[in-house]
Amino acid sequence: MAHSAPAPLRKLLEERLGQLIADAGGLFAEARQQAGREVADQLNQAARLLRKSSNLEDLCATLVESTAAFCPAAAFFALRGEMLAGKRIRGIPEGAATDFATFELPLSSAPALASAAASRDPVVTATAAPEVSEELAGLLGHDPEGRASIYPVLARERVVGLLYVWGAVQGPAIELLAQVASSEWVALAEAAALPAEPASALVTIAPVAAEPQPVGRKEADSWDRLTPEDQRIHLRAQRFARVQVSEMRLFEPDAVQRGRTNRDLYYALGAQIDAARETYRASFFAPCPSMLDYLHLELVRTLANDNPELLGRGYPGPMV
Repeated sequence: MAHSAPAPLRKLLEERLGQLIADAGGLFAEARQQAGREVADQLNQAARLLRKSSNLEDLCATLVESTAAFCPAAAFFALRGEMLAGKRIRGIPEGAATDFATFELPLSSAPALASAAASRDPVVTATAAPEVSEELAGLLGHDPEGRASIYPVLARERVVGLLYVWGAVQGPAIELLAQVASSEWVALAEAAALPAEPASALVTIAPVAAEPQPVGRKEADSWDRLTPEDQRIHLRAQRFARVQVSEMRLFEPDAVQRGRTNRDLYYALGAQIDAARETYRASFFAPCPSMLDYLHLELVRTLANDNPELLGRGYPGPMV
């Protein structure tokens, strides 16, 4: 017949067990916080590298390499009309990587990639030939039971390329990197003064709108009336706005989600928005009388999903 432990011993054991549970919980919470800090640091470093890209080819290469902390393999395809052209890849044998440099694929043969290009939204798919094409599945040595994720890279709402990743993928991190790359793409293309319909450029870039619509101003000068210096300031302002909002989404995802849910993004991100507005006002409105509030437009379009009411009643509105 079993005997229970004496009361003092039982109490001691319960106290030790409670302490072990508390210690384990503390270690778990600390480990989770440390992992979160490491991911944030990795994202921060990747975003900085993307912003330092000197041209579109460099941006494609940096984007693929920056995913290394978040997935085992990645590829970037430039979109040329109805064709995909392989630009950069990592995580596959050298011979296959060499073949990828000249790889082209009709969108019509890869339904999953075509879906991402058409919807402009991320797509998760099986790596089976009917979804990604026999040619791509064969080149990458895909397991038909595997999974891949596809993230569009946009320039002025147009899909200019697809980031294709597979294996164990940290989706939210990679999606944010694709968004940062999208912000940088337009600025690099415009800085290079690419023509609207390039014959041999990486992709086709939509021209700058001839007459930007004013925000908080009676009217805006048409683009062709602006001096070259003012045009450069406008382009820097647009790039600044895209980067600032991308960083809010990148580094404050919980606050962004909370702000959208509560329909009060300004309350959730007031410090970041105010700091961006102050810098924008001093850097762009002061030296350029024709300046528009591109930061407000980007906050509405990207942060508030084209719904200004999500910014909340406390949001001060466009800068005049």
